[in-house]
Amino acid sequence: MQRQAAFSLIELVIAMAILGLLASMAAPLAETVIRRGKEQELKVALYEIRDAIDAYKLAADAGHIEKSAASSGYPPSLQVLVDGVRDLRSIKGERIYFLRRIPRDPFADARQEPAQSWGLRAYTSPADDPRPGVDVFDVYSLAKGDGLNGTAYREW
Repeated sequence: MQRQAAFSLIELVIAMAILGLLASMAAPLAETVIRRGKEQELKVALYEIRDAIDAYKLAADAGHIEKSAASSGYPPSLQVLVDGVRDLRSIKGERIYFLRRIPRDPFADARQEPAQSWGLRAYTSPADDPRPGVDVFDVYSLAKGDGLNGTAYREW
């Protein structure tokens, strides 16, 4: 009588236990990798928007954009950065664009409009209590919670 080569029930149970243990160790790691990716997207989006706001302010101070004497020189909304503004120094009436599109906060609801996914801070608003106003001086994430570095997303 020849014995067939097969796995016993005990070998299968041990193999399943080892696979379960490995999967339970990998799940938190995968979750951290996904969160780190979203945090990187958030950093890039904040940098992109803030860079566009600063470019708008520089163009306004240089006389390329029409602004009143009482104006701070910052854009009235994020949409203006995408729609562009007329360049006062251009003979042809060309427009200056600062963003191709408004990036979405990666932690915001996907059904939300990208411009609505950000908190806005006006020039006259204090840094510790940001509030919207007649212009956009800065943006911040509306996401709850802290990043992997321990800093609240709202403070990035």
